[in-house]
Amino acid sequence: MPANQFDTLQYLAAGTTRQLAAYQLLKKYRLLETLHTFDPILAGTIPINIDIENSDLDIICCFTDKARFQQLIISAFAGFNGFTIVDTVINQQETIVANFSVDGCPIEVFGQYVPTREQNAYRHMIAEHQLLTHYGEPLRQQIIELKKQGYKTEPAFAKLLDLQGNPYLELLKPELISSLKNK
Repeated sequence: MPANQFDTLQYLAAGTTRQLAAYQLLKKYRLLETLHTFDPILAGTIPINIDIENSDLDIICCFTDKARFQQLIISAFAGFNGFTIVDTVINQQETIVANFSVDGCPIEVFGQYVPTREQNAYRHMIAEHQLLTHYGEPLRQQIIELKKQGYKTEPAFAKLLDLQGNPYLELLKPELISSLKNK
């Protein structure tokens, strides 16, 4: 699947049981439609089929007006179970993170001034998808096993691929993906 197919939800409708459930939930509650002015993209483990039971739906967004984004998040989602919102700084970027639950499914809405396709969550997902495509089902199963043991996604990839250094940075190195083309 080409990376740009993650930019819409159509792949979910024909995906795994969990992906189909995510698609139906996102459509039923119009979550991406509500966030449409902030270029929302579903990122994380569910799109690339390495989710585990407690994985959440990660929706990344780009805002140009942080206060407007925060107000929309509060007005649209504050009524959902477990709603929290935090105004913080992540990777030297002003960030809004909201968490809540919809029909028992945990949701995280993440916004920065950074365009969605340049955010680390999206870039990691694309790199991980390329690695999974290259190494196939054995890697996918090993990642899921490590995640069940408590590993976060990027450290799980780093452990299995023997990447040294910060796994969040190592996965973003262009030479990692370009080396796959030479194998």
